[in-house]
Amino acid sequence: MQSAEPEVEDSFDFLFKIILVGDSDVGKTCMVQRFKSGIFIEKQQNTIGVDFTVRTLDIDGKKVKMQVWDTAGQERFRTITQSYYRSAHGAMVAYDISRRSTFESVPHWIREVEQYGAASVVVILVGNKSDLHAQRQVLFEDTCTLAEKSALLAALETSAKEAQNIDAAFILMARELLARNGMTIAEQNSHCSPQFMLSESSHPIQAAVSDNKKCGC
Repeated sequence: MQSAEPEVEDSFDFLFKIILVGDSDVGKTCMVQRFKSGIFIEKQQNTIGVDFTVRTLDIDGKKVKMQVWDTAGQERFRTITQSYYRSAHGAMVAYDISRRSTFESVPHWIREVEQYGAASVVVILVGNKSDLHAQRQVLFEDTCTLAEKSALLAALETSAKEAQNIDAAFILMARELLARNGMTIAEQNSHCSPQFMLSESSHPIQAAVSDNKKCGC
């Protein structure tokens, strides 16, 4: 089981740095806030440069500290944010399912991670704002195709507004990184969801998809 623990002391067994990248206004900051504190704020100011937050997860009895770096999507901050790729263990490439242009930018962001990040960085593709059913411009099948073509760990859809699959994304990342660091991770059965795809090349672990998922979105 995984759970958040209060940051009452700075003790941990593993420390992983995760970066969030993607175009502006795809909801990266909302995703981070939902993961960190469980809250959702509709109106957000654009991130300037890079914001930083921390949450500690308990995974199979190990304290896993997740440092999450929320990067600005605007071009003028690109040289600033690129420096944060180097020491990242994982990267989440986010787009907005209701804006096709943000999905079309995903290959660019993947190339950025590959160019400036470590060779072993774990990458997950995240389609955010899955609550915007009527405005959908990107099919999840297209997301899966791109993730497979780019050899990413996983593809999933999230909603920071509805708290859908946010924790699942970060927990999946943490469990994969633990496995790559030699930890034996107990296998979990994931819920069947049309919004979650895990690469066959991943370690034999599954992240639990949230129970409040909206199937068929």
